[in-house]
Amino acid sequence: MDQMDSAKAGLEPESPLAVHSVSTMIGEYIGRLGTIWVEGQLAEVNPRKGLTYLSLRDTDRDVSLSLYMASGVMDSLATTVEQGSRVLVQVKADWWAKRGSLQFKVLQMRAVGIGELMARLEALRNLLAAEGLFNEDRKKPLPFLPRRIGLICGQASDAMHDVIENAKRRWPDVQFEVREVAVQGVNCVRQVSAALTELDAIADIDVIVVARGGGAFEDLLPFSDESLIRVVAGIDTPVVAAIGHEEDRPLIDYVADYRASTPTDAARKIVPDVLQEISDLRNSRARLQTLVLTGITRLEQQLALTRNRPALASPATLISQRLTENTGLRNAMHVKVKNFIALESAHLNGSRATLRALSPQGTLERGFSIVRDSNHQIITSITSVNPGDELQIKFADGDLVTRVTEN
Repeated sequence: MDQMDSAKAGLEPESPLAVHSVSTMIGEYIGRLGTIWVEGQLAEVNPRKGLTYLSLRDTDRDVSLSLYMASGVMDSLATTVEQGSRVLVQVKADWWAKRGSLQFKVLQMRAVGIGELMARLEALRNLLAAEGLFNEDRKKPLPFLPRRIGLICGQASDAMHDVIENAKRRWPDVQFEVREVAVQGVNCVRQVSAALTELDAIADIDVIVVARGGGAFEDLLPFSDESLIRVVAGIDTPVVAAIGHEEDRPLIDYVADYRASTPTDAARKIVPDVLQEISDLRNSRARLQTLVLTGITRLEQQLALTRNRPALASPATLISQRLTENTGLRNAMHVKVKNFIALESAHLNGSRATLRALSPQGTLERGFSIVRDSNHQIITSITSVNPGDELQIKFADGDLVTRVTEN
């Protein structure tokens, strides 16, 4: 019965627990947690007699833990740590039953040096690069003249002034949508990420500038935060990173669509120079005028040369030339035809004389005659004729009939 009453203690109004019992239970539970290693930034360092009280703040969130440590632990550190230092501590949860408060006892502390932070950033950079977040083919081109520019910067910062003033000096009508946020410290990642998401959702913002005027390496660590890098990679609006740190560049420089060396450089990149554009337009117009005038002059020269040709200067001359050429051709053709006819006529006369000389009529005209019998057969021998036969003799100018009286 006692065990059942103990199990129900504190569950019902009729069986409440005493304060010391609750405190003891919490202390026993916490005592089973053991030791853990925690990394953060020292927000407060308050040395007192024999103990040093610390506040360890998260580097990315507004969250902190209360710590305490023996002064000997602090004195044994190889490097000096102070408020703002980034440290790695081994702690054990310690419940103070009398006051009902929780603190963490520091068993060991190590300063996190810049070398170690840079090694971590390099490993993260390699990881994100392997995912393709830094590839050039995924970077978006910047607009020639944005309708409105989103600007993320510190409150009333020099970076904000540099970007706006230099941009308006180049293009007076440029419009800005400004988000003033924390650009270092625990709130930086959250506020910059929220501003990026908010500006990306505004339809007429064509480019977003994240500007900060440089700073210490540790102050710029939020701009290498993995969650912030992924926000920049995931938005649709082109992003210009103008953090202004030439050495140990933060990772936002690699994922941004354009990296500006300074906020002033960002202003020069995001808007054109109106005076330069006017000068370029004038130069282009001058070049076009020169090209047009040169082309017109060349065409006028060609037209003058064409107009001065004899055919256009005096069309009758061209006709006379063609008539003369035609007359010459006609006379030449007439001579050739006449000579051809004469030659062929001579050939024809010669052939006719030869033909006449070889014909039977020609033979008769030379004194020969043709003798035929009554059957009109030509007599070629005297033996073919008998006395009393009637013969027909053909002369060149007629025929004669005779009769044979004797052989």
